[in-house]
Order: sequence, then structure tokens, then C-alpha cells
Amino acid sequence: MTPHLVSVIGSSPGVCKSTLCRALAGWLSATGASVDQFAEADILTREEFRPVAQEFADGSAAVRPETLTTAVRAYVAASTAAGRDYLVTDALLPFIPSPVAWGHDERALFSFVDGLSRVLGPVPVTVVYVHDDPAAALRRAVARKGAGWKDWYIRKLAGSPGTRSVRDLPSAAARLRAEAEPTRRLLTRAPWHVVTVDVGTLDAEQTFASARDRLADRLGPSTCPA
Repeated sequence: MTPHLVSVIGSSPGVCKSTLCRALAGWLSATGASVDQFAEADILTREEFRPVAQEFADGSAAVRPETLTTAVRAYVAASTAAGRDYLVTDALLPFIPSPVAWGHDERALFSFVDGLSRVLGPVPVTVVYVHDDPAAALRRAVARKGAGWKDWYIRKLAGSPGTRSVRDLPSAAARLRAEAEPTRRLLTRAPWHVVTVDVGTLDAEQTFASARDRLADRLGPSTCPA
């Protein structure tokens, strides 16, 4: 049986994407389903993604699109062989922020997403897109993670070819805001089901409840909340 891939992505740091990913994985596991929770950092440690980690570490700090698609194919194949029902992934698909940072334009991103769609083939994919105003979300992230994280994040964006205009939090927010519309176009183009959760004033528990209620029918009757 082919697993259902649930990819949780965010419009910005600070939207509680990782918290939502863990909550969704726990909810699905509680139904008795076999769930693989793929944390954001796992892309550098999972066996199927070893070529990705190796390419990223070779000094270029970038990864070829075909390396990513090959790794996704291997991950889904291994998960299918292991009898997984759901793959709940944190920022895994469709990798949009990374190709943007590496300097790929929208046409290249369309081609990349088309390639991912072909690789996934019959695998059911649901993308949960967690959205908020980037300025508010970044303030939330800094409050939670501290000034050290803020400095690291700005340096990371400023040091990448596609985001070198970033020099502070306002310019980082502007860059993220500019990415939002292309992201929506890419998600509309892909043959995947997309659930958009607008965070706004929602806390983590309310965000989870919103996503869970909208996913229940899509993921099957056994997931319907009591």
C-alpha cells in the first residue's frame, strides 16, 4: 500500500510549522496508523538523503534538483516497503525556500515541482501550507529562539545567491513576502491537495485543530475527530 505523504510547510519561521508537524504525526499515530515523522533536520541524516547531505557539504551549499528528486523517490520506496501509512514531513516538499535561496527563478521552480510530481506518481500528497504575515512571524520566532537565532538567520539569507538583498529583519520579511505568491502558484500547479492554514491570532493548539479538522475527511474516516 502506498503511504499518504503529508507535507507541512510554512511561509516563514515563527508560524509553528514544526509544532504542527509533530501534532499531526501524533494525531495520526493515535489512530493506530504507522506514521513516519520526518523532522526538518532529518534531511541531513536519513539514509535516503545521504546524497543530499553530501552535495550540500561539498562547499557549494547547494543541491542539484535531480539529487533531491532521487532522494524523495528512495524515501517513498523505503517507506512503502516498511508498511508506512502516513509520512508526515516538516518542510520536505516541495523544497521551495532552498531553490529560491540558491538563485533559481520561477521557471526553474516550476520545472522542479513538475519533476517531483512525476517522481511521486500515484503517491497521495497533501500539503499543509501554514501562512502568516512574515513580519509578525519573524518577531514570534525571535521571541522564542533569541537574538542569536536572528543573527544566524539573517546571515544565512544574506549569504545565499537568491536572497542576498536581506540585511535585517524587515528585509527578510520583504523577501519572504515576495516568495508567498510564487509559492501559491507552484502549489496550484502541482497535482496535490493543498490545505492553507492562516495563523493570524491562532495559538499552536488552535492551529492544529484547524488543520486536523480540514484533513480528517481527506486522510480517511479513521482520522475523524471524536
